[in-house]
Amino acid sequence: MFSFSYKILSILSILALSASLPPAAARTANDADTASRHRSHYAQDYIDNIARNELGTAVTGILAISAEGDTIASWNPSTLLMPASNMKLLTTGLALDALGSGFEYRTRIGYSGEICDSTLAGDLYIIGGGDPTLASDDSIATALGEVFRHWTGFLEKAGIKKINGHIIGDGRYFGLPMPEEQTWQRDDCGTYYGAGVNGLTFFENMQTFSVAPGAGIGDPVSIQEKFPECPWMEYRFSCTTGEPGTGDKLYFYTTDMFPAGEMRGTFAVDRGPKTLECSNKFPAYTCAAYFTEWLSERGIICTEGPADTGFFAPAGGCAPQDSLTMLGRTVSPSLDRIAFMTNHDSNNVYAETLYHTLGKELWGQSCYLSSRQVMRKLLQEKGLNPRTIVIQDGSGLSRHNLLSPSFICGFLRAMERSPEFGAFIRSLPSPGDGGTMETVMTGYDQKLKSGIRLKSGSMSGVKCFSGYIFPEPDAAKLTDTDGNIGKASGPAVFSIMINNSLMSQYRMQKIIDRIIFLIKADIGGAGK
Repeated sequence: MFSFSYKILSILSILALSASLPPAAARTANDADTASRHRSHYAQDYIDNIARNELGTAVTGILAISAEGDTIASWNPSTLLMPASNMKLLTTGLALDALGSGFEYRTRIGYSGEICDSTLAGDLYIIGGGDPTLASDDSIATALGEVFRHWTGFLEKAGIKKINGHIIGDGRYFGLPMPEEQTWQRDDCGTYYGAGVNGLTFFENMQTFSVAPGAGIGDPVSIQEKFPECPWMEYRFSCTTGEPGTGDKLYFYTTDMFPAGEMRGTFAVDRGPKTLECSNKFPAYTCAAYFTEWLSERGIICTEGPADTGFFAPAGGCAPQDSLTMLGRTVSPSLDRIAFMTNHDSNNVYAETLYHTLGKELWGQSCYLSSRQVMRKLLQEKGLNPRTIVIQDGSGLSRHNLLSPSFICGFLRAMERSPEFGAFIRSLPSPGDGGTMETVMTGYDQKLKSGIRLKSGSMSGVKCFSGYIFPEPDAAKLTDTDGNIGKASGPAVFSIMINNSLMSQYRMQKIIDRIIFLIKADIGGAGK
């Protein structure tokens, strides 16, 4: 916790430093109105110095605006930069605004053919409705066993004790398979955060492996399949044990065009065992396989085994969804809870699902192009100009996304007028909340941090933080159930974006922590 004397010394040191800086005219032309009416300039003085010196080789954009509309701090605010996971601010905000916080995904159980003498002469379908939480171990998700019990109950109610056909994982809700966006980097696509979307998600489209180094340098890495087990996959583990201190450099390469995967790279000899989370390109088939096994253990036999509507489709093809007889459905957690986990855990699968859901629900079809068009239309309706940015995906994994601090701040301000602003604010974590915020603003006063709601975004050479800063300590208490806020307690909005930096993520984080603290000092309440 910062003491009063510490704050005074800190402020004095900043003022002393600012006295040696070049005139304010050296700032960008967009900063001409900077700090014209507010009480202090701590953030701007620090930014002027750090951006010219330690951040000099990076591309930096910063903007902070008070609740009254005054510019608190500014540096290249209109520069287009890669936002990384700050893109999730747009995705979750627009999804909440357009679909409503109570929106739910539905997974249905249906069948083709006929039921005769307790036997289904046809195929059983698990019809995905886009639920990204199905079989997830996330805290908001329904346990897989409970979901399967519900589905089994639908069969029992229909009198089905045997299936003369397949159990088909139907992932057609989003149309054609879209496991990844075309501009994602190849080494990202095999990771858990590059898994992509499917109409029938299973375990967040992940597969986990236990990995451990071999006995000596150059020995094979010990790799064991964990959950889900996918015996239909062909694996090649060409990775070796690396030199001490080289860390984890394992990369998993896989594709939805064939059930195969290869692990490449090295795993340091001095590393301990770990669980590696990788991409599963066949989640619908995985779901069908696990439900087939579940039913078999309960005496309901499926003669033809699992299948899906993609690579593992039955030889005779799949029936149209509108021709199926429905037995029942299960529902996902509400959208506000999914948005909460999306932003707190920076979950790419959840974000991409929301992105594609916008295209599906508002455009009638889902692909990256249709979802992109819907996002642009929704932004325009909020008074923002989508032609000034580049939207490539919903999660921020693509390096082709381009936003500016001024656009992000404009979006954050526009969200204050949304009926779902309360849900949006609650979806944003505070520094130190755990997850992606675990190490943000460590050592700073907890009351100060509780009045900050923000989203992080990181990738190689990139560090971005954007969000709201309330003068009062607890932002959660500043909105009513409809998201209304009082003028006296309105938040400042800010966006800090660093790209093409050669410094460590740790050092960039410390700089951003300091900027956020000083913005808070400028609007009042720092250290209270």
